[in-house]
Amino acid sequence: EALENGLGRTPQMGWNSWNHFYCGISEEIIRETADALINTGLAQLGYKYVNIDDCWAELNRDYQGNMVPNKRTFPSGIKALADYVHAKGLKLGIYSDAGTQTCSNKMPGSLDHEEQDVKTFASWGVDYLKYDNCNDAGRSVNERYTRMSNAMKKYGQNIFFSLCEWGNENPATWARGMGGNSWRTTGDIADNWGRCCSFH
Repeated sequence: EALENGLGRTPQMGWNSWNHFYCGISEEIIRETADALINTGLAQLGYKYVNIDDCWAELNRDYQGNMVPNKRTFPSGIKALADYVHAKGLKLGIYSDAGTQTCSNKMPGSLDHEEQDVKTFASWGVDYLKYDNCNDAGRSVNERYTRMSNAMKKYGQNIFFSLCEWGNENPATWARGMGGNSWRTTGDIADNWGRCCSFH
């Protein structure tokens, strides 16, 4: 069943870095975005999540197998960024993938490192996990998402779990049972009418 964490009772509202910045993200951009949610009044309207998408980590894990924030673009680390966002009354989201690497192929995925990564995210104060579906190593979506589901139920109870499976395997029929607070039902969105009409 869905994580009994009180999250996702209403649709999540916030900002995600991908569609505008793609891999061109940095801690400065995330801080500026948090500031903007406050200064524009969007936070007062319920826009609380500031979500870092792909490309935030180094390509390789450290000697203990932990993900490492990119030293050039996130030199202060994710914990310091979470503290900054939380001090404004907002929530910080992060991105990983149910595969060997993320969709950008520029950072590791969480496949076979699920518990370790969830513990890391929780220790940093992360509030939201977007979990993508690239580089699956030939393993089933059920196996890969079940592994993260089990890790989230153990160590990520206070983290919003967003399954980004693209709708290919009908996640509406199984994502809730894997603890999902939300799940994706389509391919990538874009700001044009043709793309909107392609969703059905």
